Amino acid sequence: MSTAPAAPAAPAASGSPATSTHCPYCALQCGMDLVTGPQGVEVVERTGFPVNKGALCGKGRTAPAVLSSRVRLTEPLVRSRATGELTPATWEEALDRVADGLTRTRAEYGADACGVFGGGGLTNEKAYALGKFARVALGTSQIDYNGRFCMSSAAAAGQRAFGLDRGLPFPLEDIPRTGCVILVGSNLAETMPPALRYLTELRENGGTLIVVDPRRTRTAEQADLHLAPRPGTDLALALGLLHLVVAEGRTDEAFIDERTSGWEEARAAAMAHWPEHVERITGVAVPQLRDAVRLFCGADAAMVLTARGPEQQSKGTDTVGAWINLCLATGRAGRPFSGYGCLTGQGNGQGGREHGQKADQLPGYRKLTDPAARAHVAGVWGVDPDSLPGPGRSAYELLDAMGGDIRSLLLMGSNPVVSAPRAAHVEERLRSLDFLAVADVVLSETARLADVVLPVTQWAEETGTVTNLEGRVLLRQRAVTAPAGVRGDLDVLHGLAERLGHGKGFPTEPEEVFEELRRASAGGPADYSGISYGRLREDDGKGVFWPCPASADGAMGEGTPRLFLERFATGDGRARFVPVVHRDAAEEPDAEYPVLLTTGRVLAQYQSGAQTRRVDELNAAAPGPFVELHPRLAARLGVEEDDPVAVVSRRGRAVAPARVTSAIRADTVFMPFHWPGEGRANTLTHPALDPVSRMPEFKVCAVRLERL
Repeated sequence: MSTAPAAPAAPAASGSPATSTHCPYCALQCGMDLVTGPQGVEVVERTGFPVNKGALCGKGRTAPAVLSSRVRLTEPLVRSRATGELTPATWEEALDRVADGLTRTRAEYGADACGVFGGGGLTNEKAYALGKFARVALGTSQIDYNGRFCMSSAAAAGQRAFGLDRGLPFPLEDIPRTGCVILVGSNLAETMPPALRYLTELRENGGTLIVVDPRRTRTAEQADLHLAPRPGTDLALALGLLHLVVAEGRTDEAFIDERTSGWEEARAAAMAHWPEHVERITGVAVPQLRDAVRLFCGADAAMVLTARGPEQQSKGTDTVGAWINLCLATGRAGRPFSGYGCLTGQGNGQGGREHGQKADQLPGYRKLTDPAARAHVAGVWGVDPDSLPGPGRSAYELLDAMGGDIRSLLLMGSNPVVSAPRAAHVEERLRSLDFLAVADVVLSETARLADVVLPVTQWAEETGTVTNLEGRVLLRQRAVTAPAGVRGDLDVLHGLAERLGHGKGFPTEPEEVFEELRRASAGGPADYSGISYGRLREDDGKGVFWPCPASADGAMGEGTPRLFLERFATGDGRARFVPVVHRDAAEEPDAEYPVLLTTGRVLAQYQSGAQTRRVDELNAAAPGPFVELHPRLAARLGVEEDDPVAVVSRRGRAVAPARVTSAIRADTVFMPFHWPGEGRANTLTHPALDPVSRMPEFKVCAVRLERL
């Protein structure tokens, strides 16, 4: 596979009608067309879509490979009571088995003993239906999704500061038009290659790029300034920069007075983090801190963009809040070509929580604890508001409760055996369940543990909407027919709800579900009421930005590409400074575990690898896990390139070949998290949770290395 950041797709096949759709992977949701050619389903470029303008990474170009019956599930499987093996079954038998398992659990232990775990790759329609199924058909509060592991800290910080969480409050096209970007904890060149063009254009236009990352990644190599802090110290770094902004008189006092509140407390907290103190914590030299402030404040407009680096920490909400404070103090928010934004990771991580998969939220990004929100959604659903359960456990807490308070689990589109922190423990908890049902495209590591496996449709075989990292609602259209033994997730939920006595409330047609979603979201923070399938097909399928309320006469809306230009989404329209102070990671190095581990992605694989590891071209480019370590650390261990290395934490042990490089700090090692087995990085990671977002601390834990 080519490792170029973003290659154009193939030209359209002559004489074959093309179907416009979107890539199934990351939150860019790159536009593509699909045609059926001599080699089967082929991807062709769709230059009219503004996010990627035809360019695709290798994952997008090879996405049709997973449509093959050779690599995906094509019939239901049930665990034989005689042999204990998964064996083929009819759909009726499989759905009866799932309904029976859930019913038995409810009867014996109560509704909250039934858990539901969703995924950030589910369409808005499926996420909405799954949340409704949990709360209406099962009556359980115990629902969350793997998006909690993605950008929940950024979401919580955005809510605190701005009163609203939307990944980017502006389109990607604004990035090249700003003067400076601080990119924190993101390796766009490998995680979202088509988006790297925006940073390239920024620099071509005379802007500057500052990258914050403990590794000198392909993205960091593009930067005008690379800051390489010790993992887990991004909060101190942001506070140190704000200290210098104040000390050097670079605050925007007029903006602070007119459009914010809480500045005095936030300023006092930042002033406790003087440059030399921050250098000792982070390892970033004071002159580099001053250079970053000069570049950021010297531009007429500027942005801070964060990703999983600062967010996947036990202090992720405060860390993102500190970067937001930097934007507010310098007047770099609520103005054209300025602001804070989060680079959402999963394909529909944004929409997945907006419409009901998250433990504390109802459709439209409404709070489950708000009586008015409960009444509105209950009215759409035709149920008593008092019948809706309250907030449940967050994702890791739900998984940790399996086999205890949680006795049965319905899981859709997630693979926590590979993706969850402290993964060996999560795997053991899954095995301890009385009953596990998994709906997925492939037989993932988690599906292999299930009592029932339900084969469901995937991106090209179904129609539905997704919401990308810009808040752009998009329509993915069905291009091919699924194999005969495969059903859609909406069909699965309908069949189960019917067996539980609620079939009428769970339609199977995506557009019908979306029409109900529109009504449920109307008036909420994430208002989709002014969006329809017809509207999404217009303008070459460029999508509509939420919030998009319908007009008084019911006409479709125009959407809101840019938020906060006139007021923030708080009660008084002012953004909120939140005072924060640095604190250590949950687990710091010591004599027994002297090295820091951080984790992340590589170009050719995606998330838990459940789908990309089934694509030959991608496996050829990234065949397995590795341990990236600095030459000085390698020399102390007597390790050379490709030597097997054991990485050991208090939670377990992983083994992978060494990759020796000076692109990483000498006190840190890096492992990608896409693989199961002995190279599973999440065997090692720490489940310490952020107190606000409940995000686990994937990005930093203490380990020791052993040469094998």
